[in-house]
This record gives sequence, C-alpha cells and structure tokens, in this order.
Amino acid sequence: MPPITPLEATALLRRCDPALLDFETTAELGDAVDIVGQARALEALEFGIDIKQPGFNLFVLGEPGSGRHAATHRLLEAKAAGEAAPSDWCYVNNFSDPNRPRLLRVPPGRGGRLRQDMQAFVAELAKAIAAAFESEEYRVRFEAIQEEFKQREENALRELGQESGERGVALLRTPHGFVFAPVKGEETMGPEEFEKLPDEEKARIGGLIEEYGERLHKLMHQFPQWRREMQGRIKEASRETMGLAVGHLIEELKERYTDLLNVLEFLDEVMRDVIESGEALREQPKTEGDLSGVVVSGSIALARYQVNLLVDNGAAKAAPVVFEDNPTYPNLVGRVDSIAHMGTLVTNFTLIKPGALARANGGYLVLDAAKVLGQPYAWEGLKRALRSAQLRIESLGQVFGFTSMLPLEPEPMPLDVKVVLVGERLLYYLLKEYDPEFDELFKVGADFESEFARDESSTAGYGRFLGMLARQAGLRPFERRAVARLIEHSARLVGDSEKLSASTRRLSDLMQEADHHAGKASRLAVLREDVEAALEAQRRRAGRLDESLREQILRDTLLIAVSGGQVGQVNGLAVVDLGDFRFAHPVRITATARLGEGEVIDIERESELGGAIHSKGVMILSAFLAARYARGLPLSLSASLVFEQSYGPVEGDSASLAELCALLSALAAAPIRQSLAITGSVNQHGRVQPIGGVNEKIEGFFDLCKARGLTGEQGVIIPQSNVKHLMLRDEVVAACAEGGFRVYAVEDVDQAIELLTGVAAGEPDAEGRVAAGSINYRVAGQLAELSALRQAYAAAGQRHGGKNKD
Repeated sequence: MPPITPLEATALLRRCDPALLDFETTAELGDAVDIVGQARALEALEFGIDIKQPGFNLFVLGEPGSGRHAATHRLLEAKAAGEAAPSDWCYVNNFSDPNRPRLLRVPPGRGGRLRQDMQAFVAELAKAIAAAFESEEYRVRFEAIQEEFKQREENALRELGQESGERGVALLRTPHGFVFAPVKGEETMGPEEFEKLPDEEKARIGGLIEEYGERLHKLMHQFPQWRREMQGRIKEASRETMGLAVGHLIEELKERYTDLLNVLEFLDEVMRDVIESGEALREQPKTEGDLSGVVVSGSIALARYQVNLLVDNGAAKAAPVVFEDNPTYPNLVGRVDSIAHMGTLVTNFTLIKPGALARANGGYLVLDAAKVLGQPYAWEGLKRALRSAQLRIESLGQVFGFTSMLPLEPEPMPLDVKVVLVGERLLYYLLKEYDPEFDELFKVGADFESEFARDESSTAGYGRFLGMLARQAGLRPFERRAVARLIEHSARLVGDSEKLSASTRRLSDLMQEADHHAGKASRLAVLREDVEAALEAQRRRAGRLDESLREQILRDTLLIAVSGGQVGQVNGLAVVDLGDFRFAHPVRITATARLGEGEVIDIERESELGGAIHSKGVMILSAFLAARYARGLPLSLSASLVFEQSYGPVEGDSASLAELCALLSALAAAPIRQSLAITGSVNQHGRVQPIGGVNEKIEGFFDLCKARGLTGEQGVIIPQSNVKHLMLRDEVVAACAEGGFRVYAVEDVDQAIELLTGVAAGEPDAEGRVAAGSINYRVAGQLAELSALRQAYAAAGQRHGGKNKD
C-alpha cells in the first residue's frame, strides 16, 4: 500500500478568484438581478401563478433565508402588474331580511363613489323628509282627509239622531258616551214623567231605544274601520309626498349608474323602503345615528341606506398582491363586529369587516404556512373558502354559537384568488401526508434549493446578487475582493467547496456587520478585511462554549492527549450545533477486547445515551470484524467501546471509523498516535464514508493543538469523499502549508489504521495471506488465539462435566 501523504494546502480551501466578478465594486451593479440557482423553483412559481384552474394554488417550500419570499413577491408583482384591478365589493341592507345583507359587485372605483352618493343621499333625505311633511300642501291635504272623516262620523250620528228624534227618542252625547232618551216636545222626559206614561207608550219607547241602540252600536263598530280608511289615505298621501320629495334624489342617482343593474335594483329598493317608511323616518330620533344604523325598539335609522364599502380598488392600477403577516381567522376570513347598546350587543351590515381573502380577491394572497396552521380555525377557514370558491364572512362566536345576539348572515362573496403558502419542507410533507384536502387545494409545489453548484457562471451571478442585496439594504459598495470572500463563506456555510448556499439571510447579516466595520474605519467601500473582521467578531460572540470546553481540556479536566501513543485509545471528533454557530471538539474513544461470546458492547447504548444511528454504526463495525477475521472460526471476543467523559446523548455514525480503529489497536496491541484525530463512517467492507461537519472538526482539533503548540505531527484523518467539502479557515490552511498541521484523506480502514499506528495494515497476497507483524496479521492471530482458547475451555468443561457424571 503506497504511503498516505497529507493533503496539499490548495485542497483545503477553494478560493474565489476575484477576476470572475465583472465589477470593481457593487456600486456598478443595478437592482435587476435574478435569484441564482433557483431555476426549478422559479419555473414552478411561474407555472403556478399563470395557471388559472381551480386548486392550482402554490406552496413555496424551502429553508428560511433562501429568498423564497423575495422571489415570490417579485414574480407576483410582475404578474399582477399586467392584470386589471378587480371589482369593488359592497354590502348593503337587505330590506326584506335585514339579517342577510346583500352583496354588490361594481367596477373598481365605483364602490367608493356609490358610498359617497348614498352618504349624500342620507344627508339630503332627512332634509327632504322634514320639508315634505312640513309643507303647506301636505298639511292642507292631511287636514282635509281628517276633516272629511270627521264630517262623515258626525253626519252619520246626526242622521241617526234626527231619525230617532222624529219618533220620540233623542240621541244625547254625555261624558260617558252616547245614550237614547224619550222626549216630549223639545225636552227630554225625566224618570218620573216617563213612569206616568201608559204602559203601551213605555213599551213603544223602550222598543225604539233598543232598536236605535243597536243601530248606534253598529255605527260605533264602523267608526274604527273608517279611521283605518282614513289612516290608509293619510299613508297614501304620505307615500305620494315622499315620492315627490325623494323621487328626484333617487332619479339623479340612477342616472349615474344606468350601466349597473344591481345598483339600480338597490336604488329601487331604497325608494320603496323610503316611501313605505316615511312616517317612521320622520319620527327617527337624532341619537339613532350613533348606532351606525342599528334598528332598535322598532325605530328605523337613516343609516340603513348607507353602503358598506368592503373592498375598495379605486386607487389600484393592477391586481392586488396581499401579504398577511398575522393570519388569524378574522384577519383572514373577515369578521362581523358588534356594539353595545342598552346592555346588549347589536350589529348590522355596516359592521362587516373584510379579511385578507376579500382584499386579495381577484389577485394573489401570500401567507406563512406555519402562522396559518398556528392560528385557531384559520387553516380550516382558508380551506373552506378555497374549496367552495366563495367567502362567507362570519365571526367565530357566530360559527360556534358563542354569542346570544341575532347573527348576521352576509351574502357569500364569489372568490377568485391565488393563494401562495410559504413554509418549510417539513410542513409541506406533513400536510401532504395527513391532510387529505391539501393535494386538492395546493397542487403546485415550488421547492427552493438549499444549495446549488459553484462554477464560474454561478459565481459571477452570485456576486451580482450579493451586490443587489447590498444596494437594497442601503450598505456601502462592496469591493470585489470582499464579495469574493463572501462567496467563499457561502461555500463554507453549505459545507461544500463545490456548492454555494442558497440561504442569503446569514450572508446578508454578515454584509451588514462588514459595512459597520467599514464605517468605523471611515471607508467608502467595504473591503475583504472588513468581512474578515465581521467573521471573527461573529466567532468571538458565539465562542463562549467552544472556549470553555477547550479550557477544560487544557487544564486536563477533560482528558485529551495530542502527543504520544496509546493502545485502544483514539481521538474522535464531535460537533456541537448551536443553531447559528457550530464548533467541534475532540473526544476520547477507548476500546477493550477479551475472551468472550463474540459480542461488541456499545457502552453508550447500554447506558441509554447512544442513539439509533450510533448503535447501527457499532453493529456495522462488528459485522466487519466477523467478516474479515473470523470467516472460518467463531468470533470469540468480548469487546467494549465507550466515549470517555461523555455525559450526554451520543448520536450519529461519524465516530464508527474511530471506534473500529480503537478496537483494532486493542486487538493488535498497537499504540495509536494521539497527535492525530479521526472522523468518518465505515461500512461492512471497511470502506470509509463521508460525514458532516468536517470543517468544524478539523478546526476544533487544530485549535486545541495550536493552544498546546503545533509540532508538525498533529493532524486529522478524514474520509477521502469529504475532501470536496473542505473550506477551512485561512489560519488552518496556512499552518498546513507550513507543515505545522496535517490533514489526511483515507478511503478505507486499512489506510486509517496504518496512519494511526505507523504499522502497515497488511494487504493479503494471492493466497490471502498478510505479512507477519502487520495490523491485520496481529488481529487475525489474536482472534484465532481467542477462538482456540475458547474451544479449549469448552473441551475442558465437557471432560470435567463427564467425570462428575461418573
């Protein structure tokens, strides 16, 4: 096996050549720059926005900071700019059923004009009513009708009295009503005089009184009917008066809306209601206006003729694009407000308020998926509106019966809106899995990349994009070497020298910090040094825990050696992720081996500190041992593996190569160089597989070695497949270039154990034999010895058992 040499310094960091950037500073760039590396997502966005079929709403998925919101906003604004402004929507009173307000749809701008016209109409209506009912013409007609019916009653009573008087019975008016009494000449008879009359005369007069009393009774029953007739004629006169007084106001309004049949119908209904309600409107209390038109105690407010302009697109030049940041149910669907009046809650059509769906009707609505799902009933309300293609505005109290007031049931609004949800991938796939309606309503997914290929073209485009970010944030221009450093850091963020991060949030933050440093240095442009200073400041702010762990190692509280050799002991590397900052530190991994039943004990798993993936890694290395060294004989060892001084959960398989090397060292009795740390995953055939956090792991061990003094012997062993991921700090690259530190890349466990022990691994020849003294030779010999020992013990046990039986 050829010797493994350290990686060249050029392989540890892929720098960005400033010559790839076609500008000296970002001040030369404009704002019209496309998002880089998101062709697939942008195509999906454009398709979802263009298609108008039901259910083709969008879910924009990706990681935060990937430019999802900016791209969505830009494409929606561009699409909406080519579309006409949608209609205005108004709620008006339903005069036949006030609890079911009517919906009017009018061209954009006409809703605001209609509202103003009806406000002016209501203001004029009160004056017109007062003038009409106080006019001389109406007063004369009203008095004439009353006088006519008064004369009719008096004539009927007079005729009855004359007829009865001719027959000797007079009709008298008393404080208690009308009575009949006998007369003699011109005077009525007293009781004594009446008693002196002959019996036949008394009987005749009594019969007349009874006869005329019945006729009077019938006449009295006719009087209310005559009064109703009078009231009918008065009401008809009032209608005619109202028609003459208000008709010209309505006609003037109708002339302005001859092209809108629904508005003309509404104005006709207003006219009929005004005519029918003339007297009530005349008697309307002045304070009633404070109730916004609410009908209370039978009175009718003039505000019932107002127009509630729900959505006003009069000033819009294009289709609306609405971003609702707080998608509660009322903010999304709308609500019906109420006001307190005399100890109770009342409402009417003027208290209907729109939500984001109504404001976006005819255009586009953008929502944050997590926020919608986090608000009670908002998700269900959104789905119901999209499924039915209509918006039913109602308060939650009304939906669930929590309110005792008579609810309003506004006419549903036809809904034509494209909804765009923006969220993380986890939410998207959870909804697809558990919400059966999701696929029906959100048929288009636009998946934004987390990373994209780094080549000359994408590097140049990325540089222009960063320049646009600087301009939009109002930062100083960035010199192109500073932009090149930002591009290098983008590759570091994604952990791959051949990729760039699509998440620009952290880069944007870094640019603002670099601008701050440039400002402190009184520079007109941001230089590479400013970016470096910002990066160092970020590491400094987040490095408390990193420095604390390193201090414990330096003080030998955590036992880590970086020199010498030790059998069965190796330096592994563990990554700590704090969200916006990751670092790594070395951990001591030890292994022991002894005669046993062929099991490898993972102490982390036995103590319930090891995760499932870590346990899987230990099982894989156990399978490797059995397959390579014990094909023809039983595996007769009992081994144990442990992370020393580890008191928390251990997860992942990136330490399986280190664990295997520690176990091979223990079996071969070959000391491992403590100046090296190792990371990598291993499969059943001993091939080394890539792991995550390779940059942090190398730098973590480097920082410790630097603190104790670089010797030129220290270094880190990584998988060969991780070399393309290397984007190390300049300090580490410089130390490697000078020979003070080393990074090795291996492809299999043999290369790794040879580097760690300095002993040849031992490649099998054509007959499958390995060189004596090699690691593989020692391990195979040790395992064979353990197997023979186990068989000898077993045979001795059988003989001893037989003698006892005898």
